[in-house]
Amino acid sequence: MTNADPRAARRADEELDEFQSAERHPEYRVDLERIRFSPFFSRLSAVTQVISQTGAGLAVHNRLTHSVKVAAVARAIAVHLSTDQGETGRAVADLGGCHPVVVQAAASAHDLGHPPFGHLGEQTLDRIAREKFRLAEGFEGNAQTFRILTRLDEHDQPGVGLNLTAAVRAAVLKYPWLRGHGGGRRGGSRKFSAYVTDVDDMRGALAAYPLIEEGQQTIECSIMDIADDIAYSLHDLDDFYRAGLLNQATISSEFRAWRRDLTELRALDAPALAIANRSPGHALELLWRRLEARDPWIADPDAFERAVAKVTEEVVDGLLAVPFDGSLASERALAGFTSEWIAHLQASVFVTREPDARSGHVSLDRRAWHEVAVLKFLHERFILDRPDLAVYQRGQASVLERLVDGFAAWIDDAHDVRRAPRRLIDFVDLATEDYLRVKRESPDLIDVTSEEEIRRRATGRGVIDYVASLTDAQATSLDGLLVGQTERLWDAGQGL
Repeated sequence: MTNADPRAARRADEELDEFQSAERHPEYRVDLERIRFSPFFSRLSAVTQVISQTGAGLAVHNRLTHSVKVAAVARAIAVHLSTDQGETGRAVADLGGCHPVVVQAAASAHDLGHPPFGHLGEQTLDRIAREKFRLAEGFEGNAQTFRILTRLDEHDQPGVGLNLTAAVRAAVLKYPWLRGHGGGRRGGSRKFSAYVTDVDDMRGALAAYPLIEEGQQTIECSIMDIADDIAYSLHDLDDFYRAGLLNQATISSEFRAWRRDLTELRALDAPALAIANRSPGHALELLWRRLEARDPWIADPDAFERAVAKVTEEVVDGLLAVPFDGSLASERALAGFTSEWIAHLQASVFVTREPDARSGHVSLDRRAWHEVAVLKFLHERFILDRPDLAVYQRGQASVLERLVDGFAAWIDDAHDVRRAPRRLIDFVDLATEDYLRVKRESPDLIDVTSEEEIRRRATGRGVIDYVASLTDAQATSLDGLLVGQTERLWDAGQGL
């Protein structure tokens, strides 16, 4: 079925059934349901957000609960903007529109590409892809999300992924460029949303938005991105507060020392700050220096100081001053705190027709932008830098390294490759098709001409695709099987 609206176009035509056709904008509802019914989406319930439930010993956010909450925050923002009758609404319409279901679908899908063990897994697979398989673009969770939606996951037709509309495909492109092509835009060369194998799909989706400049997010994507920031900054705080991991006295010392010693801290040069970064106040000043250097278009010292003051009052001296004890009263206090902050940040969103290269058409205002940066600082500084977490994560990195080595050796074993997991073989075959196609149609995107080397890299991409699709538990169980250290034969690799 051909649709005149390019945003609703799919890679392959298909007919909607009678129930779908009865809805308004059924094409976007179909996309949302395909994502929610995808095994890749279900898998997120067993993929680490920051620390795993096994490692934490309590119920913490996983990638699925995070995605559900991002979708809720994003939909509320989208409904508000899409119903605006003023200049904001006209700007939104002119720039391609803002459909709440498209935003919901993109928010639901945005973390599909995250591998086992959270950001640690992403960093490890990126290093392995570049060093072991000479894949210059390595591995990136956002690019993996797009690859899943357009290639690895399938609905009922081969070769077109879930066959989603252009609107939803474009809305997951947080960094709509290849690795190293971001220039001065958000994420620069570190972040990107498509591998060379999937660049045509990226360009095809973005073509439905002719007024969006190259390298810029669509309106719907910007909303998803902001909702992700809001949820991340608050829900990780929720987890670590519940777990008792945020030491109120230590955090208070950091915030009070920064405000007390601000004049002296501002006088220090960067090396002196870095050397003394464990001293109270220094880490917050380093945060400010990073914001100022990276985002001069919005970073403002007065706004940063006000953000520190607000977080000090409402988080450090407010929420954290009373330890979470599991009582109904503590649950009510935490729920009220989170709801108020989400409402405040949602109300701080605005639309601009000509955003800075480091921003999107939809963004947080200056005040809220600084507040989110300071909220993120809490768990980045006081959780992610913990030595005990570092030891735990190094062990997880070793699991991924052994899995990649083991599966790559299996694929290269001509005598036993036929017994390798079927999905692993399928992913290697898909990657081989993709790289040979790129070599044939866009040779400038690949830095080698040897078919043997291209097949080697395709094997690497297929193996990485496979390992990245595992849950935390599957990765751990398969590691035990491959090194012969488990007797749990029949349940360790279910569904692989």
